[in-house]
Amino acid sequence: MPTGTTPRSAPPAPRTPARDGGPLAVLAVTTGVFSIVTTEILPIGLLTPIGATFRISAGTAGLMMTLPGIVAAVAAPVVTVATRRADRRTMLCALMLVLTLADLLNAFAPAYWAVLTARIALGLVIGAFWSIGSGLAPRLVPEDRQARAHTVIFCAVPLGSVLGVPTGVFLGSVAGWRAAFLSMAGLTLLALAALLRSLPPLPPLTTTGLGVLRGLLAARGTRTGIAVTLLIVPAHFGSYTYVAPFLASTTHAGDRLLTGLLLVYGAAGLLGNVLAGGRVARALRPVFGTAAVLLACAALLLPPLGTDTPGAAVLLTLWGLAYGAVPVCSLSWFLAAAPHAPEAAGVVFTSVFQAGLSIGALTGGLVVDHSSPGTVMLLGGAVALLAAAAVGRYGHRVRPEPSP
Repeated sequence: MPTGTTPRSAPPAPRTPARDGGPLAVLAVTTGVFSIVTTEILPIGLLTPIGATFRISAGTAGLMMTLPGIVAAVAAPVVTVATRRADRRTMLCALMLVLTLADLLNAFAPAYWAVLTARIALGLVIGAFWSIGSGLAPRLVPEDRQARAHTVIFCAVPLGSVLGVPTGVFLGSVAGWRAAFLSMAGLTLLALAALLRSLPPLPPLTTTGLGVLRGLLAARGTRTGIAVTLLIVPAHFGSYTYVAPFLASTTHAGDRLLTGLLLVYGAAGLLGNVLAGGRVARALRPVFGTAAVLLACAALLLPPLGTDTPGAAVLLTLWGLAYGAVPVCSLSWFLAAAPHAPEAAGVVFTSVFQAGLSIGALTGGLVVDHSSPGTVMLLGGAVALLAAAAVGRYGHRVRPEPSP
């Protein structure tokens, strides 16, 4: 899921004073986001051992990525509307508790159906937490620190790749894949404790009803944002979900090398995230377009040039730099289209992003089961080129809609 800063055109939301200090609350939310993101993408590095445990194909194992996205896409609007009058602190803490239980179920799953059940619960958490939490920074810190707070919170996304996935692969190779999910349960409990300790009461400032969402979906900037996101996100996840089988079969990477390559990708993603976060408010169209082109080049070149370690490392670095910019660019697009309704914009962003993730992982799974991981890379690269063309075609339309 998604660094960034809000577009300059978006007015800051009123701030609720933090009970124990803004920075602590920001770090608590960041830890929660890191737990969610890492749990969501952990199967990418563990696809092969999980598949071997339950004797399923790579495509079937890819359902671990598809199901949470489908559920999150539905949960984002449904849960946000249903709980529009609930205190946001209570909601975030409840969601962390659900995530802890999902991680434990994953760790002790007796069969693959239990794994999928845990992933469904994860999808509920993703949809609701992102929709509520993506716009909280203005309520936790003073106005002059809001941009930094946004960057800190959204840096948890690439950090999930930098630290979470490689660590999961390492734990999987040493103690089995179940140990990785058990460790995530412990981290999620720490995130829950941090949220309980540091977050102030956060009653909703505005209510996100169905009418608000319908109005947002009618806006031209929102519709173009949906179109672009539904190209670039499936392009990425349709191919990256199966990068571990590709590296194992084509680059002949063992567990140690796979861990190192995923670490390289994640570190590059963090850098791309930070670089984009500092520029997207001033140059959304060129930053987004460049990211899409670089992602396309990395995916298309990986099958012919990623047959050895140096080639794979260079292309995964390029891929990480490119994808690190995607979540912040997509979110910024939606926020720029609706500065008067940031929570509603977060709901649409979360729903569309997770739907794109599901479409990509599902399509990639079908392709990899009937062809090869290399074919999936080529397909993802081709779709990323379409995304770059869409950004070039519609990027000039991104401007704030008039407030009602």
